[in-house]
Amino acid sequence: MDKKEELILSLLITYLTMKRAFQFIMGYLVGIAFFFAIVPFGFIRLSHMDYVFNYRMIIGSMVVRFVLSGVLLLIGIIFLVWSNVYLFRIGKGGPAEGLGVAISPRTKKLVIKGPYRFCRNPMVFGALTVYMALVIYLNSISGLIALIFLIGGVLFYLKNSEEKRLVKDFGSEYIEYRKKVPMIIPAFHRRAGKSIISLFVLF
Repeated sequence: MDKKEELILSLLITYLTMKRAFQFIMGYLVGIAFFFAIVPFGFIRLSHMDYVFNYRMIIGSMVVRFVLSGVLLLIGIIFLVWSNVYLFRIGKGGPAEGLGVAISPRTKKLVIKGPYRFCRNPMVFGALTVYMALVIYLNSISGLIALIFLIGGVLFYLKNSEEKRLVKDFGSEYIEYRKKVPMIIPAFHRRAGKSIISLFVLF
């Protein structure tokens, strides 16, 4: 290989590396903008419509409401960060994909460790838990109804789109994983101690 070919190869590798890094950045920016700006803003706006329900409250006690929303928020953030770390460091991919359009790079390896040991979609669980925390904090009946519909839409999407792609990408490995691990609600009896320790190891 002469110097010209080496230069071309080096430039190609640099380009592909920069392209992948750009995809990761765009994926996370799009994900953060949509899931942590647009969706929460929608719940806040919906809370202004609670007059339809005569401003009925989900939880009467302010202390209980604040404590519960705080706990849920913490759990949701832990699962979001934890699952993203595993997806990036083990799966070698990003989370931003929808309806067959991959913004961040797709995962190269099926991740079944860490939070993925408890459920197949820990990122979704984390996001929905954060939204539940917000709805409880707002004490919004309208927000609660919207969240129920959102959960239904998410389940439909995961079942009819995301899981089909994963079967296509990972075949029998994912099918076996799907048989053992629940879709969204974590099964915490699955070697919880080992997984919690691995969370700190990865950080």
